Amino acid sequence: MHLLCALDGSEFSEWGVRFLEALASRPPEAVTLMHVIDTPTMKAATVTRPAAGKRAISALEKAGTQLLHRMEGIAKVSLGQATTKPHTKIRTLLAHGSPAAAITKEARRRKTDVIVLGSRGLSDVQSFLLGSVSRKVSALAPCPVLVIKQPLTRLEHVLLAVDSSKHSQGAAGFLYQRFLPNSARVTVLSVVEPLMTELASKYFPVAQLTDLVKPKQEQTMRVVSHFRDLFLKEGYAVTTDVATDHVTDNILKHAEKNKTDLLVAGSRGLTGSERLQLGSVSETLLKYARCSVLIVRGWHA
Repeated sequence: MHLLCALDGSEFSEWGVRFLEALASRPPEAVTLMHVIDTPTMKAATVTRPAAGKRAISALEKAGTQLLHRMEGIAKVSLGQATTKPHTKIRTLLAHGSPAAAITKEARRRKTDVIVLGSRGLSDVQSFLLGSVSRKVSALAPCPVLVIKQPLTRLEHVLLAVDSSKHSQGAAGFLYQRFLPNSARVTVLSVVEPLMTELASKYFPVAQLTDLVKPKQEQTMRVVSHFRDLFLKEGYAVTTDVATDHVTDNILKHAEKNKTDLLVAGSRGLTGSERLQLGSVSETLLKYARCSVLIVRGWHA
């Protein structure tokens, strides 16, 4: 597995590097530590003072190189790397350009399995809505994206939100085939959405409402049982849960109540302007979840 850790010098991106400790029992083959100097913004800010702009970029290059060197040391410690015969090849990359575009371009070039970014979490909602790097990368990336919102050095409790789609199947396959340590506990959650509005449901007898929703509940139970069997077959401790009502609300409440370390969901991926529109389940989870979130896209079990 190849990870790309995007670094911006904040403590949140450092959490992304320290997250490698959670993978020490199943270390990746390669990790790229990447820092992007936002040259378009810098040049625009100094358009009337080109000499000052060049000096600023030169200073940022020096600071970025120092950052990468320090994060490389943290990565080695987090992975428990020995100086001789290291298990993981660690690369550093200083790039120029628009951060989100540069990160996703590098991910495609290296055929990266996971992009790891830090985020301020719930307090960063305004930045997220305005177009933060984490939001843009999660929308444009060709591979799974892990957004670290809290220090995460162990994966003990993982919540996988599923439905009957191939994207959920891909998310599950990615977890047990490539990502999770054997000690992780997995909860498989699926949510049955209401068949009608709350107002409309008041006009139906309870027995009739039960009959209407029963087929959907039974189908959902079969879905979570299928995913439970997949993880049990791989030797993971797994539990299941089926909830009813609004999908994202239930997922977020479950993650909060059960102190989830990592919330995982599959995503179909979007194209064109659709990529940057708000409203999808994965975007809502990324925006509001207090725990770290892994959105799996482009993975086939």
